[in-house]
Amino acid sequence: MFNKVILMGRLVADPELRQTPNNISVCRFRIAVDRGYSSGNGERQADFITVVAWRQSAEFVNKYFSKGKMIIVEGALHNADYTDANNVKHYAMEVTADRVAFGESKSASASNGGGSYQPSGNFQQPSYQNDPQPAKASNESVQIGDLGDFEEILSDGDVPF
Repeated sequence: MFNKVILMGRLVADPELRQTPNNISVCRFRIAVDRGYSSGNGERQADFITVVAWRQSAEFVNKYFSKGKMIIVEGALHNADYTDANNVKHYAMEVTADRVAFGESKSASASNGGGSYQPSGNFQQPSYQNDPQPAKASNESVQIGDLGDFEEILSDGDVPF
């Protein structure tokens, strides 16, 4: 069996972050995904898909995404059927996100009405103190190998294709 969904669309509203009774973060949001074609009268068609993200993905979406921003979601499709107070059965589907990513640059997001991300003053660059330092450039010659099997091609500069 195989259940894999990859979507790219814009958030139709700000994401909603909540906590389960066990303090697990869960974030629900809807995205509009263009169908890639227009109707007979020229209107663009889109599907509105509910996505649920859990734990760190939920917190990431809540922190960095807002209405109008482009998002890429990778996950699985699940039934979200329920019965309402009048005992009427409702059938629904939603995507449970495994991974989420930015769908556009910050500048493109701002120009498309998605707002802009402003990092807080507490932002710190990660420390790489334990990483090995890059090798320093030296003036030593590099041995490439035997170039005897190659011949120089004299050309008039014209590309053959």
